[in-house]
Amino acid sequence: MNDSQRQDWDPRAESVLEDQITAYDSMRRRCPVAYSDYLQWSLFRHEDVMRVLLDHETFSNAASHHLSVPNAMDPPEHTHFRQLIEPYFLPEAMAAFEPHCREIAKRVVARLPQTGEIEAMAELGQNFALEIQCAYMGWPESLHEPLRDWVERQQAATLAGDRQALGELALEFDSVIRDLLAERRTAGEAAPDDVTSCIMNETVQGRPLADEEIVSIIRNWTVGELGTIAASVGILVRYLAEHSTLQARLRGEPELLPTAIDEILRLDAPLISNRRVTRQPVEIGGRQIPAGERLTILWGSANRDEAVFGDPDELRLDRDPQTNLLYGAGIHVCPGAPLARMELRLIMEALLAGTLHLALIADKPAVRARFPAGGYSSVPIRVTR
Repeated sequence: MNDSQRQDWDPRAESVLEDQITAYDSMRRRCPVAYSDYLQWSLFRHEDVMRVLLDHETFSNAASHHLSVPNAMDPPEHTHFRQLIEPYFLPEAMAAFEPHCREIAKRVVARLPQTGEIEAMAELGQNFALEIQCAYMGWPESLHEPLRDWVERQQAATLAGDRQALGELALEFDSVIRDLLAERRTAGEAAPDDVTSCIMNETVQGRPLADEEIVSIIRNWTVGELGTIAASVGILVRYLAEHSTLQARLRGEPELLPTAIDEILRLDAPLISNRRVTRQPVEIGGRQIPAGERLTILWGSANRDEAVFGDPDELRLDRDPQTNLLYGAGIHVCPGAPLARMELRLIMEALLAGTLHLALIADKPAVRARFPAGGYSSVPIRVTR
């Protein structure tokens, strides 16, 4: 049996799926570059992940079977699309959207009960993610519930490994986007001046974007945002409900929220993994990996590496932010990081300002999400207002 056939671990084992973070901590110490038939080569160490992120000549992002703009592209094609996308997340764009974002955050918090139990993933995280993403893209409120239903069906199909259902759901989502594009084209000059319309009118290398490219960009922004923002809110709320001292400090010093949010999400990853493909034979962590092999970057492990962070569970507000891989690194660093950071800051500001205390419920523990999702599927907490 050669190196690429040996099963070092089973990512689908129940013990792994029940608590991914603990399982990854163990693998990082025992077998930091591990092979499985499910994920192929999984990278657990910060050092190895950084090497992959910074060397796009050896490690390709073109790991998808479908068009994915610009996520699954390499330079020079990736560069052209990044230049198109990045202006949407510049400080000026964020400043223009911030007042609307703040109002949505306040409305979501205001709908919580005055006092009592809530399920933070559904009532806070998912509601906020749906409403904020539709607002950012310029989509009508009538899409909130259809999108919620689509997300639930997509998550169920992902957990079941139902490839046929996932393919049908992808086509269904793309048809929603195409309908939005068609409405704007029919409206002509009366079309709304929003992010969706702006993307439709972009050019790359002097040509208009093809519909497939427009749909791919919007799909990546929306699907990624709905999942990771909701997961992030669930992680943050649960952590603060468990750590009352930090909760009280952030209520009194909300200016610490940006640093605290990034650090909490370092401890507990909302996005578990990404993929790469080797362009050539390479050695990583003493393992010989052929060309054309799939690598699985495990953010949920790399961001807890003791070699970089010491005690991975220690929350520190004085860490070097450059070591935190929450939004990646290198040329593929998440372009939407400024938007995500602003959204998370504003929802947590609204939650802390609109409540007196958040607490865990002893007989209703949070339920961990299962791969490929990060964070929690359910976060019951008690709210006092």
